[in-house]
Amino acid sequence: MNLNAYLLLNIPGSIVPEQEIITFGEQRLTYEELIDRTGRLATTLSTYGVQQGDRIGFVATGCCEMVEVFFAAFQLGAVIVPINYRAKTEELAFMIQDSGVKILFTEQRYATLISPILEKSSIEKTIFIGEHQEIGIPYEETVGQSVETMFDFADVEDSDLAILLYTSGTTNLPKGVMITHGQLTNYVLNHAEAADGSNRGATIISVPSYHVAGATSICNSIYSGRRLILLSQFDAGEWLHVLEKESATHAFLVPTMLKRVMDHPDFISINLSSLQSLSYGAAPMPFPVIRRAIDVFPPTTEFANGFGMTETTSTVSVLGPEDHKLTGTTDEINKKIKRLSSVGKPLPDVDIMVLDENGSPLPSNEVGNVYVRTQKAMKGYWKRPDASKETLVNGWVNTNDLGYLDEDGYLFLNGRSSDLIIRGGENISPAEIESVFISHPEVADVAVIGIPSLEWGEEVMAVVVARNPDQPPAVQELIAYCKDRLASFKRPASIVYTLELPRTPTGKILKRDLKESYANSSLTK
Repeated sequence: MNLNAYLLLNIPGSIVPEQEIITFGEQRLTYEELIDRTGRLATTLSTYGVQQGDRIGFVATGCCEMVEVFFAAFQLGAVIVPINYRAKTEELAFMIQDSGVKILFTEQRYATLISPILEKSSIEKTIFIGEHQEIGIPYEETVGQSVETMFDFADVEDSDLAILLYTSGTTNLPKGVMITHGQLTNYVLNHAEAADGSNRGATIISVPSYHVAGATSICNSIYSGRRLILLSQFDAGEWLHVLEKESATHAFLVPTMLKRVMDHPDFISINLSSLQSLSYGAAPMPFPVIRRAIDVFPPTTEFANGFGMTETTSTVSVLGPEDHKLTGTTDEINKKIKRLSSVGKPLPDVDIMVLDENGSPLPSNEVGNVYVRTQKAMKGYWKRPDASKETLVNGWVNTNDLGYLDEDGYLFLNGRSSDLIIRGGENISPAEIESVFISHPEVADVAVIGIPSLEWGEEVMAVVVARNPDQPPAVQELIAYCKDRLASFKRPASIVYTLELPRTPTGKILKRDLKESYANSSLTK
């Protein structure tokens, strides 16, 4: 049976049309209103010549229109391309040109950035959400009352593309990950039941739509009847106040967001009692952050860590709520504390294996390359067959992550294989060194990189954010701290301070940028 992802809206909308499903500031939309506006937009896009398989770009912050564009694209059998609005100019131009976007939705704030790109792209029409310039079409014109609502939807194959999501490009230009209608619908149908009018709570969405967790969260909530509470962009103070005002029951945060929420001065005064579940992921979670969260959030809030990739259509392993409850015997508590540094166990429909450099399986507790097998794996990279073959290997996804499985099947990650530092022939995992630094009480954040060395090929550098930037710990103090906890060849040859580490919007450290900044640094011997 072929399923168009538009059914994720159409099915619950036919069951409970009057149910409110989207909240954005003072805006409220029911299923009926959402289907009507989506259908009008689909009609307009059809008159613009959009056909099945055409790409529709979206460069804008979170809003109701974002959801409408998603489902209008699905309805027509077109491919939605959510694009990182924080991308560098050359990356933005590349993603638009590489995908061959036909219709682009954006906001006034990005007009100056996008205008020079339009002339060199395949974009035929630009539609502005909110305020607009003369060069584009006002969004509200595309959903006006004079426009007839389209109710039918394209007959698609399971293998037809639904979403083209570009990777964050932490090491090179982003690659377009092809997610099909079959993969997306199967993911949602296997994780949620259709809305039936019962109270499924409300999810506050602060992860952008160009991240796989944002895209799948939208689809999950729409299908299940869990009200979507949208934020234009993440702001810790706004997140707290909106959560309290709207009595949000579910939320997803990346580690950086969670830390900022807890550090916000309003945190102690906000009523968080409505929050039943807080999921986190998308980037490594520093142990002190999650340990603190368990203590300061209400005891009724359950935590879950989800590990996944764009290439696997989101989650493949979960560290569940029970693993976050630090109860039991001393040995049980100690084991749970250790597992807080893991990403949990594979989901029932997922297999995980760890291989050595020769492709042979490794026993428990030995670090190697992590491979994942799941039916939700991407179709491949857009126009990148060679890269697709490197990542999709005999039915397995090469995650390019280093890690190990413990004796109970819990997956521990040790960083990206591309971040591996090779010093004098010794392989060094930055994650191991970073975990030592982050355990120091005066270190707020850290990134460990390899920088060129004439003697060793690469040397270890630690880029540190101090908890008190005005009085950072002495470099020699940190060196001594490392000396007691790391093998000699793993200890940083140099330590530098910075006020903030460069990160993607989902919290991943842009080590490419750091390496470029410190490539010519002199090393401390």
